[in-house]
Amino acid sequence: MSTINWGIIGCGNVTERKSGPAFNKITNSSLVAVMRRDAEKAADYARRHGVAYWYNDADELMNHKGINAIYIATPPASHTEYAIAALNKGFNVYVEKPVTRNAAEARQIVDAVKQHPNQKLTVAHYRRALPMFLKVKQLLESKVVGDVRTVQIRMWKSQKPALVAEVQSNWRVQPELSGGGYFHDLAPHQLDLMLFYFGEPEKYHGFSLNQSQATPADDHVCGQILFKNKVVVNGSWCFNVAENQITDTCEIIGTKGKITFPFFGNYVSWKTDEEEQTISFTHPEHIQQPFIEKIVAYFNDEGPNPCSIDEAVVLMDIMDAFTIKYNS
Repeated sequence: MSTINWGIIGCGNVTERKSGPAFNKITNSSLVAVMRRDAEKAADYARRHGVAYWYNDADELMNHKGINAIYIATPPASHTEYAIAALNKGFNVYVEKPVTRNAAEARQIVDAVKQHPNQKLTVAHYRRALPMFLKVKQLLESKVVGDVRTVQIRMWKSQKPALVAEVQSNWRVQPELSGGGYFHDLAPHQLDLMLFYFGEPEKYHGFSLNQSQATPADDHVCGQILFKNKVVVNGSWCFNVAENQITDTCEIIGTKGKITFPFFGNYVSWKTDEEEQTISFTHPEHIQQPFIEKIVAYFNDEGPNPCSIDEAVVLMDIMDAFTIKYNS
């Protein structure tokens, strides 16, 4: 296997611990250069993480001779532009989630990938590689709770969710940058796992509204998915509840019992007539590392794509459907 030499476009908060250090801890992977528009912050990141080169211009980073793969970790508004530019320059590409602000932008990346058959692109739905969520998949495949009938997702947070990184501009609630609000930041993890577990959706619908008017973004989203295997998913996302009502739970109910887990926690429980069990998990220090290992293998033709742009388009179609403005 050859070494995948990475350049990061957008070395912000998400790359500090979740992903950035992992590139140097994986066999046949090396973080060579980073870019951020704020030159001082780019230089500081490079110094703290032992990265040899830094830039404050994406084109300059992509012209660096020692790089053969690009990781795009900017806000979603610029994902399409950077992904297409990187493909045009001959790079393999890893794009943060949500892959774009909407499905139309994601389809532009699909077209670019088709135009560059020698390049590869993966989307950062990294929970697919975490042992906790793979355990859920194993439980489903072994039919521990029988045939799945319904899934109930509840993500209720206060107006400033603790699990969302504090940033000066809070771009996550600026729809022109993020595509929406906290739903666009957090729900891709949850909805992608539904696709990972249950396959192809048959139909989906929903609505969103801005209840609190605290930010320009909608803060309440509801949606339903009917999968082709007849599993029904109901989701509720609300980002304006009391602190004492904060909830993060997924309940998968089948003909023999129920699986319960949080999307941003560390346990999986299941209960049937025969048993009741809970397993706790310790996530990796760099939570994207198991997924990046799969990407490195894929870029080296040693494994499948852990999450393709085509899969991400389906997710964005669902998110678009869930965030149709509610009109009373």
